[in-house]
Amino acid sequence: MKLKVIPEDFVVKELAHLPLKPLGPYRLYLLEKKGWNTVDLLLRIARKYNLPYRLFSYGGKKDRHAHTFQYVSVKYPADLTTVDKNFSLKAIGYMDRPMGPDLIKGNAFTITLRALDNEELSRLSHQVDEVKEFGYPNYFDDQRFGSLDRERGFLAERLLKKHYKGALEIYLTAIYKEEKREAKQRKRFFRQHWGDWDACLLHAKTAMEKKIFSLLTQKPKAFLEALRMIPGEELSLFFAAYQSFLWNELLRRILRELRLDLTAVPGVAGPYLFYRRLDTNILLYLKSLELPLAAKRMEFPDAQSERLFIGILEEKGLKPSHFNLSKLRQAFFKSTPREAIVIPHDLKVDPPEADELYPGKQKIRLSFRLPRGSYGTMLIKRLTMPEH
Repeated sequence: MKLKVIPEDFVVKELAHLPLKPLGPYRLYLLEKKGWNTVDLLLRIARKYNLPYRLFSYGGKKDRHAHTFQYVSVKYPADLTTVDKNFSLKAIGYMDRPMGPDLIKGNAFTITLRALDNEELSRLSHQVDEVKEFGYPNYFDDQRFGSLDRERGFLAERLLKKHYKGALEIYLTAIYKEEKREAKQRKRFFRQHWGDWDACLLHAKTAMEKKIFSLLTQKPKAFLEALRMIPGEELSLFFAAYQSFLWNELLRRILRELRLDLTAVPGVAGPYLFYRRLDTNILLYLKSLELPLAAKRMEFPDAQSERLFIGILEEKGLKPSHFNLSKLRQAFFKSTPREAIVIPHDLKVDPPEADELYPGKQKIRLSFRLPRGSYGTMLIKRLTMPEH
């Protein structure tokens, strides 16, 4: 099975409640894009019009390996409508407030699965019926963990343990596959020469690298001060990745304690455990279950989930109080509830067709809607997981 062979194979349209006005301080746009992630594209648009990035607001980030539609507001009176090869930004009205996650109701997906054989098609058909009835675990998917360093773990966990030197080292030397070759080489140099701040400064290229290494040449152990230079939005992404990891681990443990027949699908930050069918009582329990994201103060739905979560933290040498990072104020951990399982709305599967990109194979198109924050790719993992 092949997914996201071309951007049109994965179409995501944001569903939002938009309080449009005839006029207002925020101009609202529909952003359509392919081959761009949301932040990089908005940074490009901001540079093009010589505007501060802080004027741009959106409800959620959208995958660059997809054809996506989402709403963006800009606190700027001029019309920034732009049409380019791989994106368009089109003005649609005004609002009295910026676009934000609270305005998003969910996302509508149209996904094409390719290179399917007859056995895969047969398995998909009855997996779809199971998902319609029993849903699937609402895990955060791999794209949430892009900042994970496979060798050294999560930057946020280092911060929570006050390992400021280690956190800064991850920030400046972690290598990600989507980075350009030159950036990877530079980060390898920083890691090999960690502590030789003069050498690192000579090789620094980005403004942030230069600022941090300049500080360290003057104050060689000012790791906390250096971490305070990280922009709040960027630090929040590291926090969100760790919160998502802990949330996934809590859900895994709850599913295991229910003694369900589970199938493991590999993930970058731990396996995704899927059930196939549930008895009525367990289905009702999981449909009503909302689990909190990690923070100093959390509200648990029951004693079992709280016990399991405290156990996870203890294994990592942490307590809930550690999530109050009083020495880093540009970002913070906020606890919000998240549904444990999700049942897709209007899940439909079109009849199979011959796959024009993979001769001799077939393709199918699925359409469905998910609530805000749920991953269409997780549904695909569930539908294509191996059978026992």
